[in-house]
Parts: sequence; structure tokens; C-alpha cells
Amino acid sequence: MFGATLLLTLATLAGLLAGFAREWLLVAAWGAGARTDAYLVAMFLPEALRTMLAGGLLSAAALPLWQARAEPARARWLSGFAWHCLLLGAALGAALAVAAPWLVRMVGPGLAPASAAEAAGVLRWLAWLAPGLLLQAALTVPLQAGGRFLLAGLGSLLFNLPAVIYLRWAGRAADAAVLAQSFVLGSVLMALVLLPGNWRLGWRPWLLGCRGDARELWRKLLPLLASSAASQGLALLERLAASLLGEGVITLVNLARKLINLPLIALMSLNQVLLGKMSGLAGEDRMRVLRRGLSLCTLLTLPAAAGLIGAAPALVALLLPRGLADGPLPQLLALYALGIVFGGWNALLARYFYAAGDTRAPLLFELAGSGLQALLLFALPYLFGLPGLAFAALGGVLLTGALLGGRLRLRRRLLAEGALALGAALACGALLFPLRGQGAWLQLGWATLSGALLLALLGWRCRLSWEAD
Repeated sequence: MFGATLLLTLATLAGLLAGFAREWLLVAAWGAGARTDAYLVAMFLPEALRTMLAGGLLSAAALPLWQARAEPARARWLSGFAWHCLLLGAALGAALAVAAPWLVRMVGPGLAPASAAEAAGVLRWLAWLAPGLLLQAALTVPLQAGGRFLLAGLGSLLFNLPAVIYLRWAGRAADAAVLAQSFVLGSVLMALVLLPGNWRLGWRPWLLGCRGDARELWRKLLPLLASSAASQGLALLERLAASLLGEGVITLVNLARKLINLPLIALMSLNQVLLGKMSGLAGEDRMRVLRRGLSLCTLLTLPAAAGLIGAAPALVALLLPRGLADGPLPQLLALYALGIVFGGWNALLARYFYAAGDTRAPLLFELAGSGLQALLLFALPYLFGLPGLAFAALGGVLLTGALLGGRLRLRRRLLAEGALALGAALACGALLFPLRGQGAWLQLGWATLSGALLLALLGWRCRLSWEAD
């Protein structure tokens, strides 16, 4: 599990670094103002689709169906599945392009009319990301089933690379429409690199699947889609609230989210590996893999979360354009980091259900947490300002985790792990965050040392627990 996770993590790391470079170059070229806000509003729905697919939306539903079929039937099923996703993506892209002006107003109601018009024009181009993204997700399934994760992990790098190259070349003269076209090119590259591997597995573009295959897929997919839609709906509410808090706030929230995503790359990889391993197991064997996955998740996320909290001002000062470290972004980044560990556990617990073919139970629990976060988003940002966005996200994550852990009879273990995580995070926040006035490198050094020490202690504990299991 650890070796496959490490390999996929390295591939995903390259993609997330390219995505971070994209955001950095965008802010450096256009500033943290109205133009960048407008572009991020246009990017929200296409990026939400990419996030849902990268999180395993299609693979969680399709992987058990692929494995349930005998070898001769898999090629026809895969070909029909790929065509289904490609045509669905084309229809979705056309719908997004037509509805662009209304969608922009829904995502960013606080945008000025000129900015909203520019965002709508960009979204008409970005809508055509959908066919490539859906085809890439479909072609990933058989490769993951065979334990080949590397090419799928390179998807984020290929998606961001054309945009990064263009932004680096054009600088302040970058054109919004050309930048959007760069993303479309990236979505095509994501799918193209998977074609040779799927050809070897029997995929042929001229084969067609059975009608029953699509119905079977959608029965599995609809609960997952509802769960992901609820998650993205919360992101929409968060962006909506940010657009009403003032100009440039959307950009700050987006930067905080991008920095938070960097330590989550190993977790995304672990989720994909764990789902593949649990799909072929049952009973106590599956639970044993889950317990080991939870230990590994804590090992990967807690040092990162604690380090981010302690080094938030230094990271903003060193990694982002000048001036942002003096604003509210470091505090917002530290508060968002609190949810890294708890959100990671939730994703693993949900995949235990997915491996058993149950996509409904985790949906209900996630909807309950999403409902709480939505209610908090209507109140907390107006009481606490920007920190209210992070408090609302943490409340929803905690409720979802409590419900998932209760169903699997892991609540006592999660409470103990949660107390450990909260204690480490608060200690780093109290001891290291105030060092912002003594130099960025000093603060970063102490935070790195603290994270390394925590990583060593958790690794030792993880090894003991695995030997006892």
C-alpha cells in the first residue's frame, strides 16, 4: 500500500506544483483584484468537475463493475463506458457554454458588470474541458484495477502545464481567452496519454457497450454524484460568501485552498490505492486494511497540518507574491489546515463503504455534514469575517466524521485520534504562529523541525500498531 501510494503521490505532486505555479503566475500577472476574481469565478464549475473526477467519483462506481466482469466482456464494457463519458462531456460542455452568463452571476454575485461579462466569455471556452476530463476519468478505471496508478496521477500535471507555459511566456500581457484555451489543450492531453494502456487492455473505439451497462453504472454513480455535488455546492456557497466580503477575497480564499491542497496529494493517492485493495476483500480483511489506512492517513496528514499552522505566515511570505503575508491570508490558511486530518479520515471511511458497493450510506452522512456547513456559512462569515469560512468548513467535516465512524464502530478510535490531532495543531499554532515577526526562514525552520518530529513519532506508532494488527 505504501509503495503504490508513494508512486502516485510523486506523480500527483508534480501536478499540484504546476497548479500552484499557475495560481502564482496568475496573481503575479493580474494582481489580487477584480480581474483575477472574475477568472476564478469562470473557472469554478470546470475546476469543480475536475476535482470531483480526480477524487475518484467515476472510479468508485465503475471499479467494482469492471472487476465483476470476465476478461472477454471487459473490452466491450470499457469501450461503451468511454463513449458514454465522452458524449456526456460534450453535452455538458454545450450546456455550460450556453448558460455561461447566468452561471457566472450565480457563482460570483458580487462581481461588477464588466467583470461578470469577462468571466462569462472565459467560461464559454472552459466549458469544453468537460469531454476530455470525463474521458480521462473513464480510461483511468482499468489501469487502477490493474494497480497502474502513475499515468492517471500525471493528469493534473498535463492539465496545468500548457497554462503555466503560456502564463510564464505572456506575463502581464496574458489574454484570458487564450489562457482558457490552454486549459482545454491540457484536458485533451490528459486523455491521450491513457489511450495506449487501454488499447493493450482491449479498448477499441468502434466497440459499443450494452444499454444495461449504462443503467448499472448510473445506479452506482448517482449517490456518489449527489455527495460530490453537495461538496461542490458548499464550495460554491463559500465562494459566494467570499464575493460578498469584498474585492480580492475570492482570490485569497482560492490561494488558501491551493496551499492546503499541497499536503493532501499523498492522501488523494492513498484513497485510490485503498479503494483498489479493499474492493477485492470482505469482512475482517477489509476492516484491517481500513485500520491500516487510517493510521497511514494520520501519519501523512497530521505533520503536514501542524506544520502548515505553525508556518502559515512564512509560507505566504516565501511562496506567494509580495504583500499577501501582511493581510489575513496567513490566518485563513492556518484555520483551513485544521480540517486536513479530519477530512482525510472521512474520505477513507467513505471508501470502505464504496468497496462494498454501498454508495448510499456515506452519501447520507456527508449530506448531513454538508447541511451543517451550509447553515454555518450563512452566519459565521458575517460574525467573524474571513475566519468564519474556515470555521464553517471544520464544523461540517467533524459532523460527517462522527456519523461515518459511528456506523463503523470506530468512534472511540477517532475521538482519541482527533484529540491527538487537535492538541498537536493547537500547540503549533500557539508556539510557532507568533514567530511571524522574527523572520520567515526562522519560523519555517521551527515548523519543519516540529513536523519532522511529529512524523517520526507517528511512524513509530504506526509500525507498532501494524505489527499488533
